[in-house]
Amino acid sequence: MILPSIWLASASPRRHEMLKWIGLPFKIMAVNLDESLHPKENPTDYVKRLANEKALAASLKINPAALIIAADTTVVYRGEILGKPADKTDAFRIIQKIRSDFHQVITCLVLFNIREKTKKIEICTSLVKMRNYSDEEIQTYVQSGDPLDKAGAYAIQHPDFSPVVDFRGCFASVMGMPLCHLERNLRLYADYQPLAMHKICQKYLDYTCPIHERILNGENIG
Repeated sequence: MILPSIWLASASPRRHEMLKWIGLPFKIMAVNLDESLHPKENPTDYVKRLANEKALAASLKINPAALIIAADTTVVYRGEILGKPADKTDAFRIIQKIRSDFHQVITCLVLFNIREKTKKIEICTSLVKMRNYSDEEIQTYVQSGDPLDKAGAYAIQHPDFSPVVDFRGCFASVMGMPLCHLERNLRLYADYQPLAMHKICQKYLDYTCPIHERILNGENIG
């Protein structure tokens, strides 16, 4: 099976940037969806549905010789889904709520090969603990505008706010694109040249991943 042209079904600047890291050419087909939670929908089903809906919506606008990559990420705190904040006040509330505590970040990655009518779905769940930042630090971060387009109202990689004190899982997934999960699916194509994704994370995120080999070997972890 030959790797077709790649389309990223996302408006996220972070996902655009992360996909550029791997050096494969791709095009963007941004889609806008209603991201409202369905009644009795659990967090995993929620991100899975949205990622699938993004892939399907993009497929309707793209020629059949394409591989669509779509993803969705959500933050879960004590069973509550914390989506993108409505405004700066909401962002402050969310960041304050998760202070000094653990939460989950769940990302669903979908790879939809239109021609082959095949779909690969990856669910990546990471455990994150926030540090004991002050209300003043939250306010400064919120005023920067950075939290407003992010689930959970924060960026794990933000150099100034630096909100995370403990972490278990996939750093790239918390940013919105689980790169090793993507890599193990791209390796299914005969003409794909394998990449050392852990070295890419080390280069761009300054993060040494302890689980990349297990992910590439097929384990369904973080």
